[in-house]
Amino acid sequence: MEVSGAPADVLLQRPWLPVTISGCQLLTKIWFGDSAYHVLLTDMACVWEERMDSAAIQSRAQELNRRLRAPVKAFFSHLCEVVQPCLSGGGERAADEAQMSLTRQEDGDISMRLKSELAGLPFYWEFHCTPVPVTLVCAQLVRPLLAMSRLLQRQVEQLGGLLVRKDAEIQDYRENGATLSRERLQTDVFEEQTHREDFIAKALPLVCSEEAALGFDADLQHLYASVIAHRTTLTRKRKLSEEHSVEEEQPPAAEEADLAPSLGVGSVSRETAERDREQSHNGQTDTTTAKMADRATVQQSLPNTSKPAERPSKPKKKKVGLFR
Repeated sequence: MEVSGAPADVLLQRPWLPVTISGCQLLTKIWFGDSAYHVLLTDMACVWEERMDSAAIQSRAQELNRRLRAPVKAFFSHLCEVVQPCLSGGGERAADEAQMSLTRQEDGDISMRLKSELAGLPFYWEFHCTPVPVTLVCAQLVRPLLAMSRLLQRQVEQLGGLLVRKDAEIQDYRENGATLSRERLQTDVFEEQTHREDFIAKALPLVCSEEAALGFDADLQHLYASVIAHRTTLTRKRKLSEEHSVEEEQPPAAEEADLAPSLGVGSVSRETAERDREQSHNGQTDTTTAKMADRATVQQSLPNTSKPAERPSKPKKKKVGLFR
């Protein structure tokens, strides 16, 4: 049963590890999560995979182990401990903890059977691997190997140029009277074409032999990881650049408002706004007139306090004295 496995970037960054199961030489990639796994296998003739989630693991565990009633998290850690050494090249440790065998099916699938012990009882597990699509093969194997090949070729070219410069430096020392203290250190002048032909003639039979066909050693694993890490960084930068360019292409809200009248939508809104403005202005004028009329009525009813009040005339005092 195939289900969604590891994220593509996570599995891509895992190196290919050489393993031998039942006398079959393979390259493997494995990812184990909390309760899921994704396994990739190749013999350089085909690539197989299996992806399992928690529900699928629970179902298969009950089919292979009738007496097992534990949840996935209870036995999945044990499965990881015994499977990872088997699929990571740890042959001696895997042989001590578990036994794994591989069988090729007539339909092109492969099956790997695992036997170990869990809590003193036998624990069985099977991997049912099916061929992967070509796109996955290109992403996980072909493109990284081509990038590694180009990188190594450039390294060879730089080393060849360095040897030519070293020969010129040694020749200059000799012309100025320098001599070797030990003749066994003397080397021949480097000739790139002759060296390439001699190297291919000697190394090609060894590289193409069955024993070295899957020799993905530690140096190549490190080179593979470096190529994948650089490619992942470039992919992320390209996605960010594309997202940024898409955001710049989208017009802001002000521009959309300016474009609205040309689409025949703004004219209706403008006429409605002008009509509302006129009604509001007329309403304000009527209100102002009514307020002024009310104010005049109130002023008429009130006494006129604008004119100063007339002072009452005082009566003239009569002179009182001895004479009248």
